[in-house]
Amino acid sequence: MRWFTRFAVALCLLFVPAAQAAPAQRTPVTILISIDGFRADYLDRGVTPVLSKLATTGIRAVMHPSFPSKTYPNHWTLVTGLTPDHHGIVANRMEDMANPKNIFTMSTDDPAWWNGRATPIWVDAEQAGIRTATMFWPGANVAFGGTKDKDWPYEVHGGTRPSDFWHYYGDIPPEQRVRGIIDWLRRPLATRPKLITLYFQSVDDAGHQYGPDDARTTAAVAAVDKVIGMLVAQLRALGQPANLVVVADHGMAATSSERTIGMDTIVPKELVHYVETGPYAALWALPGKEAEVEKALLAPHDHLQCWRKGEMPARFGYGTNPRIPPYFCLADVGWLTAETAPKKPETGGNHGWDQMAPEMAALFVASGPTFIGGKRLPDISNVDVEPLLRDLIGLPAEPGLDGSDNPFKGVLKRAR
Repeated sequence: MRWFTRFAVALCLLFVPAAQAAPAQRTPVTILISIDGFRADYLDRGVTPVLSKLATTGIRAVMHPSFPSKTYPNHWTLVTGLTPDHHGIVANRMEDMANPKNIFTMSTDDPAWWNGRATPIWVDAEQAGIRTATMFWPGANVAFGGTKDKDWPYEVHGGTRPSDFWHYYGDIPPEQRVRGIIDWLRRPLATRPKLITLYFQSVDDAGHQYGPDDARTTAAVAAVDKVIGMLVAQLRALGQPANLVVVADHGMAATSSERTIGMDTIVPKELVHYVETGPYAALWALPGKEAEVEKALLAPHDHLQCWRKGEMPARFGYGTNPRIPPYFCLADVGWLTAETAPKKPETGGNHGWDQMAPEMAALFVASGPTFIGGKRLPDISNVDVEPLLRDLIGLPAEPGLDGSDNPFKGVLKRAR
């Protein structure tokens, strides 16, 4: 019976499943999260348990935007380390003074507007062999270095984009954005991104519509915190360590039609062309009207100060870029400019004022395996975020930036 015993043992061994190899340990990824319009002090409203825990386990700071405290200029600063005056996205709306029909808006993806001195971090990363993905970010769908086809304007030749990107569509629910990121991270290592961006707009939308102090804005803050909690939970379930860098592009201040300056009461509207109005007015004098316009604008005004663009105060770091119109008028915080003052009562919120105003201060929280926990930093500038991201993903420092990683030297365990 020995042969039978040996046969039975061999048969049993044949059907015993082989020990499964332990899953490969995942290296940390970096996820840059923008919550548009999340004012720094929203974190103290008691409705953000997830973000507050990330701040406790990582680092927190009050972050000052760059001037002007607008969405597109500051999102481009966050990923380039340059101020708007230097990177060229100087406003949410721009006009080519040589060709006034060539207008930049927040839906413009013509590389000619974006390609300049600044290179966004995903381009440098891709060229260094580091895979990137963007779940929305202003400029992320633009082929950097590419050119538009003259005969077919939707065709772009050449250029570098993130390996994966979603075109912005505001109706895509926040939860679906998170699921998209988790799907990217389920991929094999060779096609798994190491740097990811994620964008939420709902807090900014509420702040504009209701104002920063309204309960509905606070509810929007709580809702986005819950979605970030979903992201944290799914990363944990996947076994994916992540350095989360959570930022905002600017804060928010309350506005009212009772605090609106009709620019037509200062300078006749037939003498000027406005590129933007709101917290500031950016404008040209029509040909031959410069002297008359300057006399009107440069006189003292209540709640408003105007300059020739090259004479703006140095603290703004703004006024040298050729895309900035020749005249710039900045209202006091909470005050607005309009070509003509509104005739019906309106309230809400806005941004775009002095970047050092407390109301414009933006969220900064970072947490993950590379950060030393429990640190509250002195105030930082958003030009320092891109150098931090370079440290986290292992890119060498970029010379000539307006920012540096100096504010974070004491809170990083090691560069990755």
